[in-house]
Amino acid sequence: MSVSSPLRALEPLNRPSVADTVFEELHSQILLLELPPGTKMSEAEVAKALGVSRQPVRDAFYRLSKLGFLSIRPQRSTMVSQISSIGVLQARFVRSAIEAETVRTACRILTEDDHAALDVILEKQRQAVKDNDPVAFHGFDDQFHKEICERAGLSFAWDIIRENKAHMDRVRFLSLSFASQDAFNDHLKVMEAIRARDETQAMHHMRIHLSRIKEQIVRIRADHLRYFADEPDT
Repeated sequence: MSVSSPLRALEPLNRPSVADTVFEELHSQILLLELPPGTKMSEAEVAKALGVSRQPVRDAFYRLSKLGFLSIRPQRSTMVSQISSIGVLQARFVRSAIEAETVRTACRILTEDDHAALDVILEKQRQAVKDNDPVAFHGFDDQFHKEICERAGLSFAWDIIRENKAHMDRVRFLSLSFASQDAFNDHLKVMEAIRARDETQAMHHMRIHLSRIKEQIVRIRADHLRYFADEPDT
């Protein structure tokens, strides 16, 4: 005799939860340095500011801490974490390894429609450079990399990258004050190689693109030393 399940059938849960919304808002504010490193965070204050209960804020804090954006200290204040130079370079290594393989796959399987969709993103980046809009550029930068992963059938690769790039993201954003044109030019070269189905060149240009941060972080740390953790020289 079969036993019926006591669980009710649910509609697909496509809408973001309150915790997801809180997470995305705080993630954005930390990434864009509206909440700079060292900022003290309170569950109660954030809940009041966003008009939500403390539980979704607690959930968001935990997720942000796992990414490396927050330092949660029991019985003490929660703080926006300082940028780890070591963490930045580790994230660069992970991204370079994964994204080089991603663009190799993209060269093999992306269609002309995929190329056209990526060209639209690049045109938006071009406009962001022209408008000197680092916030918009950063968003389209992430979208370009994410779309390559997804259109190559490797969505999981972007999930891994996002879990590892928090420290790198803030340095990348700070670099856009002087390096957005270089980043855009790199993307054009990657796209040209993908369109030509030249795996070697696509991997080469992606590695160059992601390696620029090794030089940029020296300048950024000198200009924003208070944002960085006190670590041995990298």
